[in-house]
Amino acid sequence: MTDSGGSFGGRKRFEGAGGTPGGMGEFFFGLVLCGIGLYLLFDRVTVHTSFWRFGGLQNSFGVTLIPLLIGFGLLFFNGKSIIGWILTLGGLLFIVVGIIANMDIYFQRTSLLNTLIMLGLLAAGLGLIARSLRPHNRSS
Repeated sequence: MTDSGGSFGGRKRFEGAGGTPGGMGEFFFGLVLCGIGLYLLFDRVTVHTSFWRFGGLQNSFGVTLIPLLIGFGLLFFNGKSIIGWILTLGGLLFIVVGIIANMDIYFQRTSLLNTLIMLGLLAAGLGLIARSLRPHNRSS
C-alpha cells in the first residue's frame, strides 16, 4: 500500500505548488509580495459614506427599516413564523447591501513613485504565483 501511494490518490510524494513539481519558494515569495502590495495600496484608500438613496429618493433609510421591524414584530408574536424570519433576515440583508452600495471609496493623494511601487509589488507577486503553478525541472 505504501509503494502504490493509494492513500494519497496515486501520488507517491508531496508535489509543489498547484500539484506540479517545484515552485513552492516562488509561490510563497509571490504571496508575500502580493500581501505587501495590497497592504500598501489599501492603506492609501479612504472610505466615506454618502446619502442613503433608495429608488431615487434621498435620505430614505427609514423605508428600509420597515421589513425589519415587521419581521421583529412577527417573531416576537410567534418565534416560529417563517414570514417573520424571512422579513427579518431580508431586512438585515437589505440594510447591509444599502450601506455597502452607498459607500464612496477614494484613493488618497500619493506620489507616482509610491503608486508604482504598490502596483509593481502586486503585479510581481501575481506573476510569481502564476509562474509557481507551472511545472519546474528537478535539478537532481
